[in-house]
Amino acid sequence: MRVALDELLTAENKRYSDQRPLSSARASRNSTSGFTGGVPLHWMRDWPQPFPMVIDTARGNRLRDIDGNELVDFCLGDTGAMFGHAPAPVMQALRRQEDRGLTYMLPSADVERVGELLFERFGLPCWQMAVTASDANRFALRAARAATGRKRILVFDGCYHGTVEDTLVDLVDGRTVARRSLVGQVQDPSQTTVMIAFNDRAALESELSKNDIACIIAEPVMTNCGMILPQPGFWDFLRQATRKVGTLLLLDETHTISTGPGGYGRAYHLEPDLLVLGKPVAGGVPAAVWGMTQAVNNRLFAARPESEHGHSGIGTTLAGSAMQLACVRATLEDLMTPENYEKMLSGAKRLEAGIEDFIAKHGLAWHTARVGARLEVVFSPSPVINAAEARAASDSTLERFLHVALLNRGFLLTPFHNMMLVGPDTTEADTTAFLAAFGNVLNLLPLEAE
Repeated sequence: MRVALDELLTAENKRYSDQRPLSSARASRNSTSGFTGGVPLHWMRDWPQPFPMVIDTARGNRLRDIDGNELVDFCLGDTGAMFGHAPAPVMQALRRQEDRGLTYMLPSADVERVGELLFERFGLPCWQMAVTASDANRFALRAARAATGRKRILVFDGCYHGTVEDTLVDLVDGRTVARRSLVGQVQDPSQTTVMIAFNDRAALESELSKNDIACIIAEPVMTNCGMILPQPGFWDFLRQATRKVGTLLLLDETHTISTGPGGYGRAYHLEPDLLVLGKPVAGGVPAAVWGMTQAVNNRLFAARPESEHGHSGIGTTLAGSAMQLACVRATLEDLMTPENYEKMLSGAKRLEAGIEDFIAKHGLAWHTARVGARLEVVFSPSPVINAAEARAASDSTLERFLHVALLNRGFLLTPFHNMMLVGPDTTEADTTAFLAAFGNVLNLLPLEAE
């Protein structure tokens, strides 16, 4: 019964609080002054536990909070630390760079090598830097509009591409409307954005037939409203349809870089016109990259008057800093390697198989969805194909219970539908211990809640 699940969650919340008196005290002290709620970013209040734990140290795939609790980290900074916390190559790059200066608003000696590595890795020849994936997506969309001379973009229901205003919309009764949670927005983003369901070929073809879509921005696999994989042939259909009408494709690989060293697009030959990668690309240092084809690059710069310096709406002062370039180079050369991905993918497959075994053992109408080293449990018997199905399958109370219960047993998942990310430091022993904890937690569930 739902009452029994609520009682289980209450008990796990108490256990969490009892284990963290110092974090609890800090949360109480900071409730009325300083950082709102004691967190430097309001998203940090979205975790399911009663209050945020305060982290003292992080190394590899381990976190330790100020109360001395050690956790195996399957969140990894929601991808920002995908290759581990404080990875040695990045820390060494920072130490090498500290005597040379961190930012000049001029290129450093690493710029040529980083450009070569990005071209080799992702297949696009022209690149720019940003500080976040939000910025990179915003700049790439400007480039797409400049290159096509069109205003409208297309996004998929349930998408998330950072704080880009154009993408913060919802699909309600077949209409594109401003996202309900969006605050302080002056102009209605639905005037320049249309949203359709992922995997919906008919809706895609209908919108593209209007010949006014500059760009489709999409994750190759949707990961922000549950994990939604593309239906067979969907991306081939989309690429043919976009090329037919001159619409560009922008892939946001910030989460799907979990697929392999070149992301999902390179692994599955999607051939985007533009690509964005943020979060892990500099090993945890704020940085993002966005790339484009030579054709888009040429049209972008042809649209920019030579007599006008800067002020294009693209770029920020700290983008492309020497510090960023040093860390991106270290990440591409020494962290985003085939060897590390082999560890990550094999670990994720073991984790997936173990979870599926427990699902079958308990007769649960659940399944796992996985994209490379990233996976999650979906509360439906078969894969969901769009955001509407993902929302219908979600159960917020059950999600919160699983999250806090696993946290109390030493394992941190993401606060958003409990995604799990396997890093190169995740050991077989970590996976075995997690599965034992997962089985223990499932044994607590009342049959009616399953």
